[in-house]
Amino acid sequence: MSNRISFVAMLAGLLVAFAAGAQAEPVLQGKDAYGDWRADKPGTVRLIRPQDLVRPGATRSVASSSRVAPRPPEAALQVPAGFKIELFAEGLRAPRIVRVAPNGDVFVAETRAGTIRVLRTGEDGKVATNEVFASGLRQPFGIAFFPNGDNPQWIYIANTDSVVRFPYQAGDLKARGKAETIVASLPHDGGHSTRDIVFTPDNKRMLVSVGSLSNVAEGMGTPPGGMEAWSKAQPLGATWASETERANVLAFNPDGKERKIYATGLRNCVGLAIQPQSGLPWCSTNERDGLGDDLVPDYVTSVKEGAFYGWPWFYIGGNEDPRHAGARPDLKDKVTVPDVMIQPHSASLGMTFYQGTQFPSEYQGDAFAAEHGSWNRSKRTGYKVIRIKMKDGKPTGEYEDFVTGFVVSDTEVWGRPVGVAVAKDGSLLVSEDGNGTIWRVTRARQ
Repeated sequence: MSNRISFVAMLAGLLVAFAAGAQAEPVLQGKDAYGDWRADKPGTVRLIRPQDLVRPGATRSVASSSRVAPRPPEAALQVPAGFKIELFAEGLRAPRIVRVAPNGDVFVAETRAGTIRVLRTGEDGKVATNEVFASGLRQPFGIAFFPNGDNPQWIYIANTDSVVRFPYQAGDLKARGKAETIVASLPHDGGHSTRDIVFTPDNKRMLVSVGSLSNVAEGMGTPPGGMEAWSKAQPLGATWASETERANVLAFNPDGKERKIYATGLRNCVGLAIQPQSGLPWCSTNERDGLGDDLVPDYVTSVKEGAFYGWPWFYIGGNEDPRHAGARPDLKDKVTVPDVMIQPHSASLGMTFYQGTQFPSEYQGDAFAAEHGSWNRSKRTGYKVIRIKMKDGKPTGEYEDFVTGFVVSDTEVWGRPVGVAVAKDGSLLVSEDGNGTIWRVTRARQ
């Protein structure tokens, strides 16, 4: 009898393993990982590695901006089996970054309108309260509660040119008084206006991302005495003149003092998040344009203090940008390779780590990132939310399509994802600024 039981158990195990294998999507690698929106579907896994990079100019650089169409009545977003997605909020003014307060209130940056909005849900999970928390801000984007934990005393807002804060108590729907300026001047104007903000787990440092002014530092100029001599007294990879303190992550005390450069060479680190397991900051980065359809991959990466990520002279390690040929050979071997490379020109924006309890256990510790969508590509990429896979707290390099369906055709889209956040109930919130909506992904009931 025992032999029969063992055989049945073994057979059952084989059947389970076969079923799991049959359901698993193959990992798209090399040139197959690039593709375009037509190949996107939940569960598709991609792996782009440094050795998969094409040569600069392998295809011509194409300007192909999408037209944002009204959301079609029949529009249906797709999510993996076992999940469902529903409209959470609509009628918002181009919602961008989304952050969830410890009490569950959802704060949304309406960047173009200069406002921060707060949404509160009822027992049914629908928005029951919708209020403007603060207005009159200058292109607000990043939102952070301080100190970390269940009882923050402040809410910090990263404007395009400054960091301000308001006193905060759980449940506040309106800002208490006028904004207090913490950092009076951030580099601003020109390209890349977004500034995100996070606090380190020990509450001792405030990190602020500042994107570059340009594509590849076309107007950077040369300091007196030459770039190499000037750079010896600067952080690794620091840039000069119009790009000073740009394409960086900056660090401050929570009161805005002790301003330092934390990391350099990140062309446009839009979304910042702290990885719970390691305590390291991560950023979701837009890489440069003009080198063809499949160059340079955008990326999501951990950000190490003092590290240099290549911009504008190099990309994805020691690959030299031909537009800066021979300019900084001293930096070639000092470039940190990012952790997870994304389809080029996807415009990776907001990101978050999943620590909720609603999704299956294999999602715990994984990251989600919003891909706003390409303009510098003949066939569009992005316009989706991706899942960054982790194993034992380390990135595998793979990412998976998680929410798709925002593209209408080769020329039109109806949604452009920007913010991702984990709600208090463990669902995933996704904002898109094309039609002013927020969507909620939940685990489907069995």
